[in-house]
Amino acid sequence: MRRISRITVAGAATASLALALSACGGTSTSSDSSSESKGDKGLAIAYDVGGKGDQSFNDAAYAGLELAKNEFKYETADVEPTDGETDADKEQRLASLAKQGYNPVIGVGYAYASAVKGAAEKYPDTTFGIVDDATVEADNVADLVFSEEQASYLAGVAAAESTKTNVVGFVGGVDIPLIHKFRAGFEQGVKDTDPKVKVLSQFLTQTAEEGGFSSPDKGKSAAEGQIEKKADVVYAAAGLSGQGVIEAAAANKVWAIGVDSDQYKQEALAKYKDSILTSAMKDVAKAVYNLAKSVEDGKPATGIVKGDLKTGEVSLSNSNPKFADDAELQKAIETAKEKIISGEIKVKSS
Repeated sequence: MRRISRITVAGAATASLALALSACGGTSTSSDSSSESKGDKGLAIAYDVGGKGDQSFNDAAYAGLELAKNEFKYETADVEPTDGETDADKEQRLASLAKQGYNPVIGVGYAYASAVKGAAEKYPDTTFGIVDDATVEADNVADLVFSEEQASYLAGVAAAESTKTNVVGFVGGVDIPLIHKFRAGFEQGVKDTDPKVKVLSQFLTQTAEEGGFSSPDKGKSAAEGQIEKKADVVYAAAGLSGQGVIEAAAANKVWAIGVDSDQYKQEALAKYKDSILTSAMKDVAKAVYNLAKSVEDGKPATGIVKGDLKTGEVSLSNSNPKFADDAELQKAIETAKEKIISGEIKVKSS
């Protein structure tokens, strides 16, 4: 049960919440009430760059919100980012959600680190969460982190086993430590499987503000460049930009490896799905839902909450039959997975 009683609220966003958030991003909620009601509402999430509809990271967080809303039957909110926003804008957004009574409040992405820290200090009775490697040390904050390098290692095994040209590619959205984890795991998985396979690596931008996570055209151009150099499997860790990588792979009849969500199943990518070999997934939906459940149960999770291969919160998807039915490929992946879980394989994160 929640720590305080819940009041039934009908309709979409409160007028006061809409006013408070109008300067720092759009929002959608499940209620139309115009009265402020502190502490009686459920989960709220604030999206990362690319926003809802990226078919990847942000959409996975939204799936977790939907799970919580459907199970706990409470009001939720999800808020879009805006171009050129500052840390202060992000903090105002999170603080506004907490003020309206949403609990927990989750910032989706490392860019929310400073904002989560500031909002958590202002609202110590609200549980905050941040998804991705951006540890925020506070008694009321849960750091929802993942061993992305482990799933990426398995993606590297899949790439090395699937290439016919002995050249594969990696496209990272932004040149930051988080995306280095994806690259490091992928490159190690490739090389451990077949040292003869060459890995072409590229980051789209130096900062998120330059569009590295939100520009499919940049992803498409980078993938086309790698394909011209004979890459026949391309792995993208680039948010919305990864859609361009998948499009380029499909156009050139090579394999793409998706990220974060099972991109083979994404409706917006349906026409390209036969070119999506697999996806290196991290279960952001589960992490978001679990934090909401911990608050609902009156035992809010705090500190570092890590998902990895052992917990099942990072994995490879098996949706493409050509991938799932390849017995030799599946054996190689399962062997690597077992060795990572046992500690026999230590996967690099940089």
